[in-house]
Amino acid sequence: MFGSMKIVLLLGVIYLCRAAEEDVLELTDSDFSAVISQHDTALVMFYAPWCGHCKRLKPEYAVAAGILKNDDSPVVLAKVDCTEGGKSTCEQYSVSGYPTLKIFRKGELSQEYNGPRESNGIVKYMRAQVGPSSRDLLTVADYEAFLNKDDVVVVGFFEKETDLKGEFLKTADKMREEVTFGHSTAKAVLEKSGYKNDVVLYRPKRLQNKFEESFVVYKGDPESYSVKAFIKENYHGLVGVRQKDNMQDFANPLVVAYYDVDYVKNPKGTNYWRNRVLKVAKEMPSVTFAVSDKDDFTHELNEFGIDFATKDKPVVAGRDLDGNKFVMADEFSIENVLAFAKDLVAGKLEPFIKSEAEPEDNSGPVKVAVGKNFKELVTDSGRDALVEFYAPWCGHCQKLAPVWEELGDKLKNEEVDIIKIDATANDWPKSLFEVSGFPTIYWKPKDTSKKPVRYNGGRALEDFIKYVAEQASSELKGWDRKGNAKKEEL
Repeated sequence: MFGSMKIVLLLGVIYLCRAAEEDVLELTDSDFSAVISQHDTALVMFYAPWCGHCKRLKPEYAVAAGILKNDDSPVVLAKVDCTEGGKSTCEQYSVSGYPTLKIFRKGELSQEYNGPRESNGIVKYMRAQVGPSSRDLLTVADYEAFLNKDDVVVVGFFEKETDLKGEFLKTADKMREEVTFGHSTAKAVLEKSGYKNDVVLYRPKRLQNKFEESFVVYKGDPESYSVKAFIKENYHGLVGVRQKDNMQDFANPLVVAYYDVDYVKNPKGTNYWRNRVLKVAKEMPSVTFAVSDKDDFTHELNEFGIDFATKDKPVVAGRDLDGNKFVMADEFSIENVLAFAKDLVAGKLEPFIKSEAEPEDNSGPVKVAVGKNFKELVTDSGRDALVEFYAPWCGHCQKLAPVWEELGDKLKNEEVDIIKIDATANDWPKSLFEVSGFPTIYWKPKDTSKKPVRYNGGRALEDFIKYVAEQASSELKGWDRKGNAKKEEL
């Protein structure tokens, strides 16, 4: 019996996956223009089958397609294989990397898609592309249904034309991809709401709690406190649900509780822990608090040195204003989270530094930096340094490796350190050294009052020597300022 149940469940899962995949239109050069022109709004993913990022996006894309197709104003999601039947189409729309996503309206290219890559984020972003930026709530039924949405909504109530109404509609246009807006001038709606010339932010029922109001009324002057600022300040409330597509909303100092956050299958259990974090947040308005699903943020937990968040209680971690990382060692409790947050702000905690083991011998021509010795070897060394941030799997880094070793050997008797750090296995001060790809190279001056400078020159040995010769705090022994080798004295 149990075996047959498993088979039925498995078949159900397979059916759902296939159904979701079928909701995405597979287009080729022969039918792209004809099919896309039939739809008011379409999102197209240009991909390559071998692309890892494309493989990760596909299931999220399929789920979003299944949701969006049933909207009142449906959005069609399509895909084009740039390696097979869609080569010409990809060339026509200047696709140079995978996946590339573009929005089409009535068959014409409208804009690049720069939104989230998770299903819920795709749905929210694309819904904002359809229809007016603020929905006109004509009846009380419209108004009440609008407040029953599963997300934060912002509603403008206007008895007459005012500057606030103009500001509200402009804000809706600017923030339509982030926030759901509605407005009303209907007398019955104004009477039902109790507002005549106001902007109100409403929190969804699932996020309402006893620690804060379920709605917030805008009280500012648009010239000194914009509607946008009001929304940004209040959107997530005391404790926001932090997801991959809204991470940028949560500023440091930040304290996050990681656990099974699931408002679909387990809203009661999700709010059980969130309410405890809310109690702490109420006492510490100077800190940003949030909850995040531990499975969605496995990579981030690994950055905190947490391999598996398997405990029944939440795992808590945070960052201070400078971005330093901290992990709460004690078991989750209201008292422990409060103490952790207070100590984090007061600078009483020891930062967690992701680091490989320090090399036993670091006397070679190229010094090896790790998380634990970066400050000593680079930031506070009192010496000039050229630092390479690399990834072991990076082909360009592997090609650079022998050149880097030769550079270190050439400059071993100079007052300049040639350094490398595996950026995938170690932490470093990211506010000073911003790394977005590999290899990334920085010049760190001896003078600590000067900020590190990103190197953007050539990668031949002579390019590096010329650059170091020009930048060095003191002229090199073996080269002049132009990078010309000095003649050895007889």
